[in-house]
Amino acid sequence: MVPMFVLFVSGLVARIFVPWKDAGRIGLAVMLVFTAVSHFAPSISRDLAAMIPPPLTGAMWMIYVTGVLEIAGAIGLLTRRYRRPAAICLALLLIAMFPANVYAALAGVPLRGEAATPLWLRTPMQLFWIALLWWTSIRRGNVGAGFSRPVIARSESTT
Repeated sequence: MVPMFVLFVSGLVARIFVPWKDAGRIGLAVMLVFTAVSHFAPSISRDLAAMIPPPLTGAMWMIYVTGVLEIAGAIGLLTRRYRRPAAICLALLLIAMFPANVYAALAGVPLRGEAATPLWLRTPMQLFWIALLWWTSIRRGNVGAGFSRPVIARSESTT
């Protein structure tokens, strides 16, 4: 739930300065950096590794790789050139990491001593994040002030 709170607060603060699509993208980037940092914190990274389903349970390298990918994706979301590919890769990453959430919920793997997020809550959260990536960065025709490329209209000449 904390990542969702970080997303909403950072997105609302960003909305003061930019349009909704850009604010959503900024909120996602802040949330991703926030969650990625936990991949490198010893107090939580071991819990994250325990969430990985067998046969890779406890594979710390996977935790570090996904943390790096989340940071790279967050940076990509904030750049005009890499926004769309970063969002596509992040959506695929969220899909790829979802089995770990399912495993943690079903196997009762604790996170910081507390039960993993139940699937009835985790599933809509994952879908929301993927939908937000789609709306802010993947869908064609996204134009937002400040961060997006301007659309240039072509006029036809009459002869």
